[in-house]
Amino acid sequence: MLDRVWALQRRLIYFPTRGPLPAAAAVSPNGRDVVLRTADGVRLGAWYFPGHGDVAMLVCNGNAGDRSMRTGLATALNRMGFSVLLFDYRGYGGNQGRPSENGLTADAQAAQAWLVAHHDADRMVYFGESLGAAVAVGLAVQRPPAALVLRSPFTSLADVGAVHYPWLPVGRVLLDRYPSIDRIASVEAPVLVIAGDRDDIVPPALSERLYEAAPRPKRFVLVPGAGHNDAELVDGHQMLTAMAGFLSETGVTW
Repeated sequence: MLDRVWALQRRLIYFPTRGPLPAAAAVSPNGRDVVLRTADGVRLGAWYFPGHGDVAMLVCNGNAGDRSMRTGLATALNRMGFSVLLFDYRGYGGNQGRPSENGLTADAQAAQAWLVAHHDADRMVYFGESLGAAVAVGLAVQRPPAALVLRSPFTSLADVGAVHYPWLPVGRVLLDRYPSIDRIASVEAPVLVIAGDRDDIVPPALSERLYEAAPRPKRFVLVPGAGHNDAELVDGHQMLTAMAGFLSETGVTW
């Protein structure tokens, strides 16, 4: 059984939709189609939504779907003045390749490099959702942002796996580990952690543990009644208000 779990584990971690996706202009009048190129030669589809402010938001998706599922978030952030880059990892949204931890790391680096070419690096915020929060933490250690916003983050993939598969030695068989708990202390940016108190995919206790290990300045926001995929944690008012307030108080926006 363990051999089968080892062989199929990435199918249990990554749940991409394959595309094709519409043009960015069909999503928003100011949307632009972007092609990213990774260091290992993978072409990635992305959408860019320029804002009227000088802060840019890089959105690192969770493990399911594609960037079209984050258009509500992008629209809300765009209305707040942020420029937003939505991109899909390899294997997602019609992109070539297969997802893996190393692959998603390279994909996020390519997205950040594109955004830096169009915006001031010290006016950039990383937003990571669930698995994307782990991607964003890793990126923040290598390429510090102005701020890091983590929605439903976990301490490590092994910890999440132990919650859902307690009968398996998850820590021994995982190929992709996303050890955010080992990385978060090295982040040199303000950290905002947002979690739902009814999240049954990433228990809020894991998000809080990651928050406790993060350097200051930081803030933890628990959204009452919100599950992992509920609207309150996708583009909800409390989440957006918490982001706006934190970014203002830490000097990212003014």
